[in-house]
This record gives sequence, C-alpha cells and structure tokens, in this order.
Amino acid sequence: MRNVYTVRQVNSYIRNMFTQDFMLNRIYVKGEVSNCKYHTSGHIYFSLKDESGTIACVMFASARSGLSFRMREGQNVIVLGAVDVYERDGKYQLYAKEVILDGAGALYERYEALKRELQEMGMFAAEYKQPIPQFAKRVGIVTAPAGAAIRDIINISHRRNPYVQLILYPALVQGEGAAPSIIRGIHILENEKVDVIIVGRGGGSMEDLWAFNEEAVARAIFECRIPIVSAVGHETDTLISDYVADLRAPTPSAAAELVVYDYQAAAAVAEEYRRRMRQQIQQRLDTARRKTEQMALRLNYAHPSHKLNEQRQYAAELETRMRRQMVKIVEQNRHRLAIYIEKMRGLSPLQKLNQGYAYVSDEKGIAVHSISRVKQGNMLDVYVADGRIRTEVIETYKEEYDVRR
Repeated sequence: MRNVYTVRQVNSYIRNMFTQDFMLNRIYVKGEVSNCKYHTSGHIYFSLKDESGTIACVMFASARSGLSFRMREGQNVIVLGAVDVYERDGKYQLYAKEVILDGAGALYERYEALKRELQEMGMFAAEYKQPIPQFAKRVGIVTAPAGAAIRDIINISHRRNPYVQLILYPALVQGEGAAPSIIRGIHILENEKVDVIIVGRGGGSMEDLWAFNEEAVARAIFECRIPIVSAVGHETDTLISDYVADLRAPTPSAAAELVVYDYQAAAAVAEEYRRRMRQQIQQRLDTARRKTEQMALRLNYAHPSHKLNEQRQYAAELETRMRRQMVKIVEQNRHRLAIYIEKMRGLSPLQKLNQGYAYVSDEKGIAVHSISRVKQGNMLDVYVADGRIRTEVIETYKEEYDVRR
C-alpha cells in the first residue's frame, strides 16, 4: 500500500531538514535589496536578488537593534541569518539577524568593536553630556571650507540670528589626515573659548565618513570642555562621534538650527512677555486704583465732619420733636386750663353775684349760711355785684327750700 502524507507533514519534514543542516543555520548571503517594506509591527520584509535568482527575507523587530542604516531598494548588502521553512505557505526564506552594506563589512566590524569598547568605558553615558547653551554668541565649526555643510550652516545661522559670530576651522573631513585635522580644529576652537562647537560634514559612504569613527576623534570630542554637536552625514547615518558628542544633529543644517537661537522668535517671545507684563501691571494698577477709591469713599464716609453733621441733624430733629411736643403739651394744658377757668368761673362768687345772688357776712366777716347765726339787732354786710350793703337784722324767718330743683 502506498504511503500518503499530509501537506503539513511534508512541510514539517522539509523544515527539519533545514534545521539539521548546520550551514543553513548560520549563513551569509550577498545580494541586492528589492521589495523592501517596513511593517508597522517593526518587522522588515525584503528580498535578495542577483542575476540568477531571488530569496525572500524577513528581519524581525527584535533583531533590528544591530541595523545601523535604513534599508532601501537597490542596496548591495550582506545578510547573516538562517534559512528555514514557513510551514503555512510551504516556502523557505532567510531569517535575517544582521545586515551590513556590501563592501563595508570589515569597516562595520571595526565600527561595532570600537562602539562596544567606548560604551563599556562610559563615554556614551548621559551624565557626561554637557548642556548646549541656549543663547550662543560664538559658534565654532569644524568642517570642510568648501563643502555644502558650511554653506548650509552659514545660511541658516544668518537667517536665524545675524548677530551670532561663526568661527570656521577648515578641516579635512575624509581621506588620509582627516582625523588629526578634525582633532586639531577641536583643540583650537576650545582655546578660542567659543560657546559651542559643531563638528560635521555632509553625507557619503562609510569609507568617506570613517574619520568620525576614529577613536582619537571620539576621545577629543569627549575630553573637550566646550559642548560639541556632532552633525555628520544624513539622518540615517549614525557614527561614533554622534554617540560621544554632547548632542547629535541629523544633518549640519539641523545642527545650525539647534545651536543658533532664532532672533526673531526670541524677540517675539520677549515682546509677548513685555506685553503680558504691561497688561499685568495695568491690571494691578487698576485694582490698586479701585481699592484706593473704595478706601477714599470709606474714609470720606467715616470722616468726623460727616459724623458731626449727622449728630447736628439728629439734634435738629430732636429739637423739632421737642418743640412739637412742647407745643402739644402747652396746647393740652391751655385747653385743660380753659376748662378749669370755665369751671372756676361757674363757682366764682362774683359770677354768682352778677347773676343776682348776694353774699352775707356778720360783723367779723364770717359768712352767714343760716338764720341761726344771727340775732335781731346784729349788723350784717351784704355783698352784691357792684358793692356792699350795711344792714341790721330786724327779724328772721324760717324757710324750707327744695335743694333738689
């Protein structure tokens, strides 16, 4: 009977064959990059091709830490990795662990070795980085005098702040003697007491930029007492000088923007601060003026003259009320007196006399109210309305009167 296998079994068998092949577990493959795609997950998918064929490759995000450049179409590279089978699709591919540019393999190995050595010595540590001055007045530049880098730095510096002084040391930036020239430029500008130094050049191949990977240059940058900005190559180039410098700029143009403060922007910020300060001062003056006016009103209200005027007005009101009360009392008493007068008038003997009545008294002036008080022959005085009558008692008569009428 024939043996029948599933697809999975076949793919698994082939994968075991690749796994057991020692050469395929660690292999260097050279070729041209094509179909390069950076995935959002961080993985890089690409192919290596030459005149005879193509092999699929993948570099996982965990292996990208050793990639010192950005991969793009047409680059000739050497890939270190392992060939394995992706069982789901039944296709073999190269799982990349390291990628280096072809022709720069030996230099790259030197670069990695020096990088590890200097890092272990602590020359990349953040605690040794000097702060870049915010308002630099004198900027030193170590670069080629005729390159694009110095033109970009000058243009951007003059645009941002024409008052900043630029001091150029014309150095060799590639080839034989480049490293000593760069080191000499750093020492001379350090003695010139500039505020900050830009060390850099434009882009190029790894061989062209190698002077900035030299250990002597790295030590000169590290030991310099003036803050140094490294601005070498393009944004994707990362050199030893970038790690040792106090600040890395992706390009020389970016270095100029980092070290030369924008005069117009600073002036605008100062003007804004001035405006806000005037506004706050005006607000405080207005607040103080309102408080002063309020205190003046309170003081004016609490002034003794106001209190005195209030007391005077109160005294005048009391006087008016007292006069009114006195007039009222006088009127009441006058009315009561009139009543008493009327009553007294009704009781007055003179009034009675005017009404035809008379008042009789004996010789001693005692009023005679009864006939029992007199005898025949007694002399009496009879008072009438207009005088007195002297009379003698001749005879008395007893009379009874009804007093109730």
